[in-house]
Amino acid sequence: MKAEECSIAGTPSAASPGKYLTFVLGGESYGIGILQVREIIRPTAITPVPQMPPHIQGVINLRGKIIPVLDLRAKFGLPVTPSGDRSCIVVVQVKPPGCAVALTGLLVDTVDEVINLSAKDIAPTPDFGRRMDARHLLGVAKVGPSVKILLDLDRVVADETSSRL
Repeated sequence: MKAEECSIAGTPSAASPGKYLTFVLGGESYGIGILQVREIIRPTAITPVPQMPPHIQGVINLRGKIIPVLDLRAKFGLPVTPSGDRSCIVVVQVKPPGCAVALTGLLVDTVDEVINLSAKDIAPTPDFGRRMDARHLLGVAKVGPSVKILLDLDRVVADETSSRL
């Protein structure tokens, strides 16, 4: 096995400098590009859809548009807990490869803040010492003493569209 097959630390970060919306899932902080965010809404009635994986909560009707809702806690293998007072649905615009632009809702524990990241704040995804599936990660951001995981939403949602074909 070649070293480059297991290590991704030597690759540059795919995240670009700019503004990111940060949110919390299970006590960890994540960031997504602000240009993909369309709005943030309070949790509303989600209609379950049969035969969907557990992390796809169902669909909502947002001003006449039907939008799928993904529970990112379940998607990332974190313990699923009931929605709290600060839970939100972040409606994002994504473009999975080979698909049209679509709106998707992401159920998150708490929306944190909008941060502006420079190139020096962004690092590549670290090498965890074993093969790992990091295609959903753009990199990590160093914000003061904390670290925020930057997500590639197009790839997070692409897994859903390709698994339904």
